[in-house]
Amino acid sequence: MAIERRRIIFSGRVQGVGFRATTSWVACGFDVAGHVRNLPDGTVEIVAEAEPGEIDRFVEAVRERMSDFVRGVDSAPLAPGGPPLSGFRVRA
Repeated sequence: MAIERRRIIFSGRVQGVGFRATTSWVACGFDVAGHVRNLPDGTVEIVAEAEPGEIDRFVEAVRERMSDFVRGVDSAPLAPGGPPLSGFRVRA
């Protein structure tokens, strides 16, 4: 199956609640690569690369784990560009 790169934006009260650390921890249970970071507008961005179904399951697991803080999730495909991503990390 094809690998996809996707940008996911979580909105709500998602900063200052351990969202990035939790996302990184959740990522360990999935075959995904990428990063998570806070954005200046108060949202959190995840860039994930994996098979589409794996990204869907990963995003749903993050949403479930952080459900008390998430109000919305938007997702858009990204052009892979460059070498494949490896590992999953928290970015500043």
